Amino acid sequence: MSSVKQQPWTTARIPDQTGRVAVVTGAAGGLGLATARALADRGARVVLAVRDEEKGRRAAGKITAAQPDARLDVRRLDLADPASVEEFAAGLRAEHAALDLLVNNAGIMAPPRTLTAAGHEAQFATNHLGHFALTGLLLGPLAQGRDPRVVTVSSVNHRKATLRFDDLTGARRYSAMGFYNQSKLANAVFGLELHRRLTAAGSPVRSVLAHPGYTATGLQTSAPIGVWRLVFGRIGNPLLAQPVERGALPQLYAATEPGVRGGEFIGPDGTAELRGAPTRVHAAQAAADPGTGRRLWDVSEELTGVRYVFTPAG
Repeated sequence: MSSVKQQPWTTARIPDQTGRVAVVTGAAGGLGLATARALADRGARVVLAVRDEEKGRRAAGKITAAQPDARLDVRRLDLADPASVEEFAAGLRAEHAALDLLVNNAGIMAPPRTLTAAGHEAQFATNHLGHFALTGLLLGPLAQGRDPRVVTVSSVNHRKATLRFDDLTGARRYSAMGFYNQSKLANAVFGLELHRRLTAAGSPVRSVLAHPGYTATGLQTSAPIGVWRLVFGRIGNPLLAQPVERGALPQLYAATEPGVRGGEFIGPDGTAELRGAPTRVHAAQAAADPGTGRRLWDVSEELTGVRYVFTPAG
């Protein structure tokens, strides 16, 4: 009896995306740009949601230089600013009755303790609250999409974190990486709680989680605190990190592979999930706890003012 070893999953296996509209946050560089490029190469119309529109236009230029027929739309989105999230979502809803894919990819890492204008800790606001609000505001057109999915990008670091509900702003104690890890745990908790609520409502939208392992992106090298730039950018990235095109594969798999189910978590298949080809992995027990999911959901609704409306299939 012979056996054939299955080849690792690559972008060559992404199904035709023609006719699909995909929104990718943080698409000006790193994992977001790699994700937007791969989706556009397979025919999707991609909305590059970026904080800096000039960087976004340069990113779009990189894609069209290789794929002149790419269908791209660059739009400003500051996830830390509730008004920006609302304006971005309202613009998309006005132009698109249906959306097929939302990739919640954008993030910041390890700044000094900073509060947004709304009074939220910057990493929790950008990495989690902004995506929570954006997803809720776009759930209507997503429910009208073809094979609609929300892919939320977490991190292997979510397993190191706890949600400090009594000190979400870091007023009592703040650690730059600790609060980054907490925001990534919040991403995982949100993605799984969203899956439970979508399923209970009979929605056609699937919520899937992904993480890139250890990938060389601008996130590490642009960390405002110098010690983290040194640890990740000068030491970790050259020695351990995989290229960004490889790091983007789990979220692309989650976004496009036909067999992916809601509630699944996709990450690299290598040692400690730091690098490798996409495979199904497990979230931390804390991320999968329904009680934690309900508590984070209630807090997120309170802090963003966004209430979800779930639409059943059909």
